[in-house]
Amino acid sequence: MIEAIGLTKRYGHTVAVRDLSFTVQPGRVTGFLGPNGAGKSTTMRMILGLDRPTEGQVLIDGRPYEELRHPMRTVGALLDAKWVHPNRSARNHLRWLARASRLPKSRVDEVLAQVGLTAVADKRAGSFSLGMSQRLGIAAALLGDPQVLLFDEPVNGLDPEGILWIRRFMQGLAGQGRTVLVSSHLLSEMAQTAEDLIVIGRGQLISQGSTATFIGGATETTVLVRSPQVAKLAEVLTQWGMSVRNTDDDALVISGGSSDQIGEMAATHGVVLHELSPQQGSLEEAFMRLTGHAVEYQADEVNVA
Repeated sequence: MIEAIGLTKRYGHTVAVRDLSFTVQPGRVTGFLGPNGAGKSTTMRMILGLDRPTEGQVLIDGRPYEELRHPMRTVGALLDAKWVHPNRSARNHLRWLARASRLPKSRVDEVLAQVGLTAVADKRAGSFSLGMSQRLGIAAALLGDPQVLLFDEPVNGLDPEGILWIRRFMQGLAGQGRTVLVSSHLLSEMAQTAEDLIVIGRGQLISQGSTATFIGGATETTVLVRSPQVAKLAEVLTQWGMSVRNTDDDALVISGGSSDQIGEMAATHGVVLHELSPQQGSLEEAFMRLTGHAVEYQADEVNVA
């Protein structure tokens, strides 16, 4: 478990993180979201003891990072996939890390196999693609077989296959009971990966809870209806206080009622339905609605003639 308690970080007159508190539970993938400049990277560095908080503290399984006897056996992190000597092979890079942390040499080949890099273990890391570099960074994070893992933008620049692999890999780690915290700007991917979300803006907590609750609380759930009798159906639903919007000749978008209610009303009034499907808002829509005030740089809208 990760516990942030009243975290504040100042750089001179600039406050990067302000009185930030949250918890990251084991057994679940937790997404760490926020606009650019929100303080995500600073917070992750404080979790790992790379930056010292001006106020507050972070506990990893009940202890500050600096008090952990064997840090790499407790927490692993991928902050920069390119943090590796370009002329060193993947295997030698991991051996160097293992030796520095007094980890068994056998772990190197184990984690290389775990992330699918055995076949290229003796190639120079500088020749790796971004996806291979991400896998090597994950292998380094796993060297100590830690129960707490942090990943900063692990899917940036990856193709769909690489994104899918990392998603399933992180979910598999959480399924083993590990604590997994991952930051990303790729919101569509976070909607599929993370069960919980921590959302911050301008260094302050905006929301913490399940992904479903975050989306449901910030977006409107509607129902898409297709029928050859849209005019009759629209009249019926409007009389019952529902909001009706036409999208094309045979489709309506309904708000203010459930699909069950709409289906029952249609049946009662003899209206034929070709489609009846709930439409939930997206994570991107919810994120923009709740963090719009916390965006550091905002551009004026451009009118296109």
